[in-house]
Amino acid sequence: MEIETIGIVGAGQMGNGITQVAAMSGLQVIMSDIKEEFVQSGLQNIIKLLSRNVEKGRMSGEEKEATLGRIKTTVDNKHISGCDFVVEAATENEKIKFRIFRDLDEICRPEVILATNTSSIPIGRIAAQTKRPEKIIGMHFMNPVPLMQLVEVIPGLTTSEKTFKTTWDLAVKFGKTPVKSNDYPAFIANRILMPMINEAIFCLYHGVGTRDDIDTVMKLGMNHPMGPLALADLIGLDTCLAIMETLYNGFSDSKYRPCPLLRQYVEAGWLGRKTGRGFYEYD
Repeated sequence: MEIETIGIVGAGQMGNGITQVAAMSGLQVIMSDIKEEFVQSGLQNIIKLLSRNVEKGRMSGEEKEATLGRIKTTVDNKHISGCDFVVEAATENEKIKFRIFRDLDEICRPEVILATNTSSIPIGRIAAQTKRPEKIIGMHFMNPVPLMQLVEVIPGLTTSEKTFKTTWDLAVKFGKTPVKSNDYPAFIANRILMPMINEAIFCLYHGVGTRDDIDTVMKLGMNHPMGPLALADLIGLDTCLAIMETLYNGFSDSKYRPCPLLRQYVEAGWLGRKTGRGFYEYD
């Protein structure tokens, strides 16, 4: 089936980024969220990034307007019932994702592939919520989506080869480099990344070093472009905690135990850049 229109469920940091790259690739896009203020915030972020591309000569003003013209927004998922492919990009919460997939399974045509941008939840668990498990797949974009090249494509046990190939080809159409990951908790990227971030938080918690010292060691000693604590703020500390809990529960291994300091920050509402306070403070 040719994909002409794609639905994106979630207009937050990841959802509006996926919307932008889909629209830039020439697809019609319908971006949805539960409140009008959320979809408008997501749309404004897309406009800001596209305007920056025009200022830097990466695209013309006409290309910007054409891209925006391919984007529609809604607060009712029923409006994405006609889409040819759907990507869920809601918050990293199992119950929320399960509910969305049950709804999408009822709304969308039987032949439509439903992909999830989950960063840790096993695809098989999500697929089991639907009557189309062969058409459920992981499509894990990196943050920020317009800049980062990688997309993890994660088939579940029941995912068909046709679903995998269609999703792989779509990632290529978006200008991304897809990599296959098998369906284990947190897949490849976050199974490696999140324990490192969690250990950096333990270093801060145990007083091994200050926040700035820890990030400086990783930037200058390991040549990382960003320190792990700053990266945690960018990702969102609630997302980091959710991924660590998925790893801990999925493998029953103490090496994945979330740092108590991470949990304290999340409980205090210090979630990183999106709330203005995490390990760093933001305007």
